[in-house]
Amino acid sequence: MSLPKQMMVAEQQKRTTYPTAKTETLNKVEELAKKYDTIIVSKLHKVRAGQLMLLRKNFRGELVMLVAKNNIAALGLKKAGIAHADEFLSNLNGQNALIFTNMNPFKLYLALEKSKVSLPARAGDIATDEITVPAGNTGIAPGPVLSEFKEANVATRIESGSIYVSKDSVVAKPGDKISPKLAGLLSRLNLKPIKAGMSIFMATSGGLLLLQKDIAIDLSQYVADVSRAAAEAMSLALEAGYTVPETMPMLLAKAFRQGREVASESGYVTAETADAVLGLAEAQARAVLNLAKQKGYTEAAA
Repeated sequence: MSLPKQMMVAEQQKRTTYPTAKTETLNKVEELAKKYDTIIVSKLHKVRAGQLMLLRKNFRGELVMLVAKNNIAALGLKKAGIAHADEFLSNLNGQNALIFTNMNPFKLYLALEKSKVSLPARAGDIATDEITVPAGNTGIAPGPVLSEFKEANVATRIESGSIYVSKDSVVAKPGDKISPKLAGLLSRLNLKPIKAGMSIFMATSGGLLLLQKDIAIDLSQYVADVSRAAAEAMSLALEAGYTVPETMPMLLAKAFRQGREVASESGYVTAETADAVLGLAEAQARAVLNLAKQKGYTEAAA
């Protein structure tokens, strides 16, 4: 083989051979993807090292976290043959952490949400939640800063030498980009509206591809919805007379109440209906007596 060809082959081999560290990471991703049922991608934007350490500590033995370059992670996951590989891998962008676990992704989502911290907003940040400037005394003296309140559509008034916010004012919606002026205003007000920490960007679990919108649940709203559904189901079951252990006490109480009402109306005397039957009879007798008196009847004449 000529020298130029030898050089070309050597160069090609060099290009197709991964460094040892990358090869180890690639093999580790493949191994973990085959071992665990759930694979989660979490964005590392604004995630602090302390939060990563706390997550590893709190879930030791329940999950494995691995930070790898996207191309290495994608290749390892594809070699593992994960479900929905193409769609899953097409969303790998930016700086990510891969989380491998057998935990329910919804349970992990709630745990990650609890671990988030509040940070001051910086220019260019994306609002994670609705940002509200609360009503009340800001403690800020009036001056040029009033124009910043005006630009943010925050109604103000001057009172006792300070700027007062007249009412709660929404200055940003989730997904809005924070402008430099708004970031400065929020800093002046000592507000920390940006939630920072790990969150689930997407996951594959049980053969399903779950995006952030599928996993993000409002636990309080979920509890309210389940409670309302249970109440409506109970009402329907009672109306239909559907007998199960949960409805039997109320169905029997309802049947007893209705039976006593029928017995009382028909004048059927039992120990349970005597008071009602006699009371009704007395009321009817008084009604007849009053009607007779209206027609001139007197007890003396009788």
